[in-house]
Amino acid sequence: MTDPWTRRGFLRATGASALALGIAAAPPASAADAYDALRARWRTLILGSGVDPAVEPFTSKLADLGALAGSLRAAMAPASGSLWPDAVYADPEPDTDQESFGYSARMSVSCTRLRTLAEAYSLPGTGLTGDGALAAAIATGLDHLHDDVYHESRAAFGNWYDWRIGAPQALLDTCVLLYDHLSAAQLGGILTAVDHFVPDSAVAVYGGTSTGANRVDLCRVLALRGVLGKNSAKLSLAGNALSPVFPYVTEGDGLYRDGSFVQHAHVPYTASYGTVMLGGLGLLFALLTDSAWAVSDPARQVVFDAVENAWAPFLYNGLALDCVAGRAISRGVAAGDPAARRQDDHVRGHAILASIVLLGQGATDAENARWRGLVKGWMQRDYYSPPLSDPFLGVPSLALLKGVQDDRTVSAIAEPVGHRIFPNMARATHRRPTWAAAISMADQRITYYETGNGENLHGWHTGSGMLSWWGDTYAGGQYSDDFWPTVDPYRLPGTTASRKVLADAAGGDWGASRPDVHWVGGASDGQRAAIGQYLKGLQSTLLAKKSWFCLDDAIVCLGAGITCRDGTVVESTVDNRNLGPVGNAALTVDGSVQPLTHPWSATLTDVSWVHLAGHAGYVFPGRATVRARREERTGRWSDINKNGAATPVARHYLTLWADHGTDPSGAGYAYLLMPGASAAQSAARAADTGWLSVSANTDDQQGIRVPSLGFTGVTFWFGGTVGALTASAPCAVMISERSDGTAVICVSDPMRAQKTLTLTWRRAVASVTSRPATVTGATTGASLTLTFGDLSGTAGATQSTVVRLG
Repeated sequence: MTDPWTRRGFLRATGASALALGIAAAPPASAADAYDALRARWRTLILGSGVDPAVEPFTSKLADLGALAGSLRAAMAPASGSLWPDAVYADPEPDTDQESFGYSARMSVSCTRLRTLAEAYSLPGTGLTGDGALAAAIATGLDHLHDDVYHESRAAFGNWYDWRIGAPQALLDTCVLLYDHLSAAQLGGILTAVDHFVPDSAVAVYGGTSTGANRVDLCRVLALRGVLGKNSAKLSLAGNALSPVFPYVTEGDGLYRDGSFVQHAHVPYTASYGTVMLGGLGLLFALLTDSAWAVSDPARQVVFDAVENAWAPFLYNGLALDCVAGRAISRGVAAGDPAARRQDDHVRGHAILASIVLLGQGATDAENARWRGLVKGWMQRDYYSPPLSDPFLGVPSLALLKGVQDDRTVSAIAEPVGHRIFPNMARATHRRPTWAAAISMADQRITYYETGNGENLHGWHTGSGMLSWWGDTYAGGQYSDDFWPTVDPYRLPGTTASRKVLADAAGGDWGASRPDVHWVGGASDGQRAAIGQYLKGLQSTLLAKKSWFCLDDAIVCLGAGITCRDGTVVESTVDNRNLGPVGNAALTVDGSVQPLTHPWSATLTDVSWVHLAGHAGYVFPGRATVRARREERTGRWSDINKNGAATPVARHYLTLWADHGTDPSGAGYAYLLMPGASAAQSAARAADTGWLSVSANTDDQQGIRVPSLGFTGVTFWFGGTVGALTASAPCAVMISERSDGTAVICVSDPMRAQKTLTLTWRRAVASVTSRPATVTGATTGASLTLTFGDLSGTAGATQSTVVRLG
């Protein structure tokens, strides 16, 4: 029997989101009683409290846990090198590092299975509650793992994570749950092994594998080691070692002021490692509160602020956006998973929701109340995958979310509307009342994609300007429903890519593949934006300039300077929609409905607009030639993840793309994406030729103007003049003229290199009402000239100036 995705892909009931309501404060006690009180509290944290096994969703969840535990107990067969026959962890001579990683992972799997058995023993309603024979089997398993592999005389092999985090967390949790059934010698042996593999030196320096989520996980191990061993020094170390996690960082792993979260130095990871950190901190705050070891560092407020600054922008209707999930997007269905449980963006989102509720119990009353309202809204709007039916959420997490759902004092909060740019992880989100979108880019600091441990083998182009979007009524699970193993990885929506064949894991593991480019970022007023990416292809000669102008009901997409010498075709994908198992969404081109047959392909010449029923409208200013294909695609999760299921899955797609030909030179494109638009709305936008003016679309500058919105946006790849704007150096500029006679001029330095910048707007301006410190001079009158000082230290952040128009 194999446990699916036992590493970081999702959060178990005993992981980052496992707090139930009603945790009691630790009472005043003697030193010994204080440790016992903490142990009792941790037991409640990892099991929950007040759960009624006669009420759903708990009845089914507990029954499933009991069935799984029964099968695990029946299959347990202690032998040299394994505790379960299908999880052999010892090979005297592994042939490769990857094979060695596999053995260490199966050691962690064995520890996790013992914890599963302990949960079934401890929770009510499993059919194994208090089963003496099960308790004896667990103790036998603990002895076997200690004597056979996890002991103080053993050298670690394979993945460090398994020895320092995966195995000890599961073993210590099991010891808490089986505490009364373990002898002092049994417990002491495990604690000594933990001291061997997780010494105090593991948190002595904030760096390497001891940062961000990893540091929080290590502190959890040290804290539980202190609780079970009644060791005050370990508990103090665990609490104090969290402090380096709290402050904002300016490079590498951690939280940034702009809301970015990075792990593995170069990977946007809000929805995977970030979730582990969020939930792990919540657990430790809750464990240690009101004790002698409480986490009191005032900098921990950074974590509370990050709920809405860093995590909420990447949650939409209960799902967590894939663009900040790293290699976790390839963890769909695990090999050997008898229930074929699919981990997806909703599963990752649900774990974050539970973690937010968990963290709220240590926040202010106002913060907690607002977060519960946000969570209730996300839960209510998750039509595709209701959180309380999530097979991956454990009982305590379900209790947290059900508590919010049933709390009549909590009103659901609507999805926020606005735009966010995250320069420190090359991401942007654009949220409107009925849809949301995200742009994924790459630069010298942020990888194209992450692969590692045989995961995410085909994620090559996910940082090449991928434009993902979600509607509020589409129930097919656009990126949730077997998208990643079945989509054409060379035609991800929004990307420009060479068809040059890339090898599995091309570019190297752990975010090694990063382009040598600096101009990636944009400027925003919080509602609209001008964003650009200087794109260099992965292991390719491809060069391109890509810009996105994010507006009220559309995103204007421009491409220019597309050049390549790979000897292959280069394409810019307008969109690639997953139509599910049936794929019968109608495609209309300039008023003509196209065939629903599969497969179907066509070259659409002189096209003004295209509409895909139930999805979006696409408008091509000045008309264009577009390729279209309707097809069924088959793939396997094992194609993109060595641990994935090998069972074929098939989904239908409708793909639109611009074919730039083989080895293009200076090619380009222009189109509008209108999520949720009807065919009539698409046709009307195409007919209104005065709505949009593309003022530049070259290798030097790209820009647009929308008079009815008072919007002007330009990505100045070099200094120059576009329309009424002149910039002395590379920058991003976005202007919104408001109905009250004011305007906001938003400027950023995506390259982080400008020591000085002058921007002139040939528009009558009466006065400057506010300006940032970076503006060292402003001249008004018939035109506006803003002089900026050193922008290199602004980290690409938008500098906003408000003026009163003449």
